[in-house]
Amino acid sequence: MTRQKKAEATRTPVQVPIGTQSLQGDLGMPADPHGIVLFAHGSGSSRHSPRNQYVARELEGRGLATLLIDLLTPREESVDDITAELRFDIPMLAGRLVTIVDWLKRRGDTASLPIGLFGASTGGGAALMAAADRPDEVAAVVSRGGRPDLAGPALAKVKTPTLLIVGALDGPVIQMNRDAMRQMRAEVSLELVPGATHLFAEPGTLEQVAELAGAWLASHLQPALSTRRG
Repeated sequence: MTRQKKAEATRTPVQVPIGTQSLQGDLGMPADPHGIVLFAHGSGSSRHSPRNQYVARELEGRGLATLLIDLLTPREESVDDITAELRFDIPMLAGRLVTIVDWLKRRGDTASLPIGLFGASTGGGAALMAAADRPDEVAAVVSRGGRPDLAGPALAKVKTPTLLIVGALDGPVIQMNRDAMRQMRAEVSLELVPGATHLFAEPGTLEQVAELAGAWLASHLQPALSTRRG
């Protein structure tokens, strides 16, 4: 059955304060969202990642708000473009995600929305580390071609339902995800996308990522259901 297409979300530039600087983001708000998904980009990527932009639009079509945001300030990005050191600082990136989660909980139009994290590549490790730090605020995690192993000891502390999506042809990353699963105590599922390599550049594979992620996040970000049960 074809899912009915909802009206396009309203997109607003936002800034999240980090000390004396700020992180630049784009907030997508569909009408009456039932959750919000914060994206954690992979190494060397940004909020302009075409793959994450595509997934975000698909999630908005399911009634989920999205926040695509750079985890480095413009000044830090200039340094990282030369040294490539900050993109692999997983604890720092996880700390930025925690700061953004707290910011979303203070913001009037997002405070009541359950939060999901969508991490790509190294962002998968940062998302899981942030989920371990905010177990009561993060309701679901999705990792696309992620490195959950980079979360280290935090994996055992994750309580959030987690979906790991990996390309079926991405052998080394498949093994990293399986090893990480064995360390996790939360609900965790691994989905292998047939014919896909690490970047899901093959025809139709990114669409499968969006479908898997959308189903997982839509089912776990449901404030109305939890209210009825209470």
